[in-house]
Amino acid sequence: MVFQDACGTALLTPDEMAEADRRTIAAGTPGIALMERAAESVAVAVHSHYPRAERIALLAGPGNNGGDAYAAARLLGEAGRRVEIFGLVAATKLHGDAAIAATAFGGTTHPLDSFDPAAFDLVIDGLFGAGLSRPVEGGAAGVIRKLNAAPTPVVAIDLPSGVSGATGERLGEAVSADLTVTFFRRKPGHLLEPGRSLCGPTIVADIGIPATVLDAIAPMIFANEPALWMDALKRPPIAGHKYDRGHAVVFSGGATRTGAARLAATAALRGGAGLVTIFSPGAALMANAAHLTAIMLKRCDDEAALGERLEDSRFNAFVLGPGFGVGERARCFASAVLAAGRRLVLDADGITAFADDPDTLFAAARAGGKGASALVLTPHDGEFKRLFPDIADRHASKLERARVAATRAGAIIVLKGRDTVIAAPDGRAAINATGTPWLATAGTGDVLAGLVAAQLAQGTPSFEAACAAVWMHGRAAELFGLGLISEDLPAMLPKVHRQLEALASNPRA
Repeated sequence: MVFQDACGTALLTPDEMAEADRRTIAAGTPGIALMERAAESVAVAVHSHYPRAERIALLAGPGNNGGDAYAAARLLGEAGRRVEIFGLVAATKLHGDAAIAATAFGGTTHPLDSFDPAAFDLVIDGLFGAGLSRPVEGGAAGVIRKLNAAPTPVVAIDLPSGVSGATGERLGEAVSADLTVTFFRRKPGHLLEPGRSLCGPTIVADIGIPATVLDAIAPMIFANEPALWMDALKRPPIAGHKYDRGHAVVFSGGATRTGAARLAATAALRGGAGLVTIFSPGAALMANAAHLTAIMLKRCDDEAALGERLEDSRFNAFVLGPGFGVGERARCFASAVLAAGRRLVLDADGITAFADDPDTLFAAARAGGKGASALVLTPHDGEFKRLFPDIADRHASKLERARVAATRAGAIIVLKGRDTVIAAPDGRAAINATGTPWLATAGTGDVLAGLVAAQLAQGTPSFEAACAAVWMHGRAAELFGLGLISEDLPAMLPKVHRQLEALASNPRA
C-alpha cells in the first residue's frame, strides 16, 4: 500500500483551499490553467473507471465547479464521448474562468430541469463544490433527488453537491456519488460523515498547486495516516529491554466486570508496551488471575493502595474506565493518577464518573500535564454529551465539537465513530479513515483504550499516540475482515506492526 507524505495528510477547509488557489494564481499560474488541469483529471478518471460510458451528462453549477464541468465536457467530447451539459444557469451568465471554459466548450447548454439520468450511462456532478455554505433547495434539490433515485453512476467534481467541505454535513439535498475527484488536498468533508459515505472512493489530483503554499496556510486539520505520526512513534531499540518500552496499567472492575480490563491490557501489550499490569480489587483477583499469563496482576482496592503503587515511577501510563464502574472511586483514582504526573486514558465509566463535575477532571489534567496533555479522553457521542453537554448542543460539526472540547479540557479528545476525530488542545485535529462497520461491537473501545496506553507508555507524544492507536485499531479490523469481535483485534496487531515497519523502511512501498 502507498501512503501520502506528511504534507499530503493535510486537509484543507474550503477557505484554506481558496487561499491555496489565490496564492497559486498570484504566483503566476492563470486560474483557467488550474481549471483545465482539474477538468483533465476528471476526464482521466472517467476514461479509467468508466471506459464504456458513451452518453455522459454533466451538471454545471454557477461557479468554478460548473466551469470544471464545462471544461471536462469539452475534453470528453474531443475523446469521442457523447456529452450534454445541463446548467443551473445559462452559460451566458457565468463569470471569470467558468465563462471562459463555457465558451471553449461551445455546445448547447440545456436547462437543469430538463435532465433525465435514465438517458445517460454516466453523470458528472459539477453543480456545487466544497465551498457550498447554504442548503440546496428548489430545482437543484429536485434534480439531486431524481439523480439519487436512478441507477446511473455518478462522478462528483471536488465533492458531491450538497455536502459541506468543512463539516461533511448534508446541506439540504446531497448527491450520492460513486467516485469523487478532488484537487490538491482533500477537505474535511471527504472524511467526515455523511460526506465520507456520499463521496465513494476519492481521487486526489495534482493540478499544479505547489505544496509550498501550505507553509503560509499552516493547516491544522489532517487525515489520520501514518505519515502524520510515524516520526514520533517509538520503536523497540535493538539493545533495549522491556522497561524501555514503558509499563502500562489497566484498572479492573469488580469480580463480574473484569473482561473489559483484560481486553484493554491485552491490547496494550500487543500494542508495544514493554510490561502491562492489571490493578484489581481483591474480590476480582481470582477472576483475573484465571485468564492472565504475560499480563501481571496487583491488588489495588482503594486510594491508599493506589498511592502506594504510584510510588513506583515505572508505572507510566494508565487506563481507567472499561468495566470499572461509575462513582467516587473512579473520580479519586483518576485524580490520583494525574496528580502523580502520569498519563491517563479515560474511557467509558471513567468518563461518565465526571459527568456532574467535569471541571475537576480538567483542572487535574492541566495540573498533572506540566505543559503537555497528560489526559486522553476516548468518548463515543453519548459519553461526550455527558461531559460536554453545551458543546454537543452548540456545534453540529463533529470536528468542531472535538476541537472545542480539547481546548476546554486541556486533553486529547478521541471522539469515536465511523469518522473518529482526534483533537489536541493546540488546535490540531485528525480525522480517521481506517476501520470497518464490524468495529461497532462490544469491547472494541476497550481495545482502543489499551492501544492508546501502549503508545503513551512508550513515550510517544499524546496527540500522535492517540492518532497512531486509532489508525492501528481500524487497520487491524480491516485485516481481520467480516465477523470481527473485540477479542480478534489484538491478534491482528502483529500484522499491523509489520506493515508499519515496512513503511518506515520504505515510505513508498
